[in-house]
Formats: sequence, C-alpha cells, structure tokens
Amino acid sequence: MASQADEAVPLLGTALLIARDEYPELDADLYEALVQGHVEHLRQETDRIDAWPLKMAAINRHLFEELGYAGDHDQYYDPRNSYLNEVFERRLGNPISLAVVQIEVARRLGVPLDGVSFPGHFLVRLPVDDGILVMDPFNGGRPLGADELRERVKPHLGGDVPDDNALLQILDPAPHRAILVRVLRNLYGVYAEREEWDRAARSADRVLKLVPDQPDALRDRGLAYLKIDYRRGALADLSRYLHLAPRAADAEAMRQSLIGLNLGRTHTH
Repeated sequence: MASQADEAVPLLGTALLIARDEYPELDADLYEALVQGHVEHLRQETDRIDAWPLKMAAINRHLFEELGYAGDHDQYYDPRNSYLNEVFERRLGNPISLAVVQIEVARRLGVPLDGVSFPGHFLVRLPVDDGILVMDPFNGGRPLGADELRERVKPHLGGDVPDDNALLQILDPAPHRAILVRVLRNLYGVYAEREEWDRAARSADRVLKLVPDQPDALRDRGLAYLKIDYRRGALADLSRYLHLAPRAADAEAMRQSLIGLNLGRTHTH
C-alpha cells in the first residue's frame, strides 16, 4: 500500500482495514454492500437531476435526514466515531468518517466529491460552475460560505484572515492517503489521551504503513512504545525521528528520552 499512488489507495477498503484492527471479525463485504445499497436507493432520483449541487442535495437529504447519519456532538472523542463499521451501525461519526461515507456514495453516483483537510474540522468540496461548494458533513452536509470558512480557519493561522488565494489553497482536495492518515492520527490522539498506549502505538504504526518514515508517526510510535516498555522499539523510532527531524521543536526532549533509554539499556546489561 505504501508503494501505491495516492489515487490508487482505496478509501473505503482501507478505512475498513483500519477498523479491522479493533474489530478483527469485521466483514468488509457487509459494509461494501451497505454503501452500495445507499447508492442504489438514490440512483433513480439522482439520474433525473443534471446539476451536481442538486444531486448532492439529494444525497445529503437521504444520508442525513432519512437515514439519520449525524455528527456525534455528545461524545466527539469516542474512538467508535473513527471506525467506519461503527459509523455505519450507529449512524454517528466525526467529521472525517462521515465525509468518507458522503464521498463513497457521491462518487458512485457520478458526483465528484472530495475531502478537504481543513484545520480542526474535516470538510468536503464539490466543483461548481463558478468555483467550489464546501460542505460540513458533521452538521448534515450544511454549505459553508467564504466568510464562515475564514472565521473557522483564523484561530489556526494565529488570528490572521486568509485572502482568497490562501483560502483556496487550504481548500485543496485531500488525497486518499492524507484522509486515512488523518483518521489514524485522530485515533492516536484519542488513545494517547486515554493512556491506552498499545492502541496508540498501533495507530501510529498504521500511519507508517501508509507513509513510511513519516517523522511525527515515528515519534508518536516511539513514545507509545516507551509507555508500554518496549524499549528497543522506542530507541529505534526516536533515533530515526531525530535523524529525520533534527531541528524539530521537541528534538531536545526526544534526545533526553534517548539518553534515558540508553542509560536503562546499560543498567540492564
């Protein structure tokens, strides 16, 4: 998978593969059939519509109003919101998992929907005649205007307001690999916060399956290994991280961790 081009990495299939780590008995074919069922229910209606935005409105109405997919506002950081099988079963998810459902259904109906790795809150985008239509899957696929998008991104830019060109760059389509990595990084964050370090290590490991030698994932896996006392793995990962990112903001802290690991190894011998 790491050697495949971004567009060749299957979005739904890989998202279900991520879920299989936590649910080893997961039947991927079942959820593939469920998505296709959503598509077939919509096909006759969307085939009668010419404009992509109107097709998308019909898709959103079916997914969010009729089927009840919704953002989990009450337990946003529940890891089930990142596992696609749970999203299909509970009809609850976080922005990125709901976006995956939207994207898969829309594309199978000929609507070229893309994900957007927007800071803080994943979005989706659709080309229209005079630009792009940006929607929020966490809130029923609600369209977002340029002013609201600027306000949303401003805290992530130190309070600066992006101009049109900067905003368009932020709204670039996200490749499949980037979407899946963001799913895994969300899971790492949830599990690290819960101090479930075996699952945190697994999540970072899966990032490295998609993007070998990704520095942040090496650091994250190394720190998780340290927490579960897998010292050899921690030593290898943190050493590699410092080799790849010697001037990182946390480089000195990682060097101190390495010194502790090496001292511990000396004492063990």
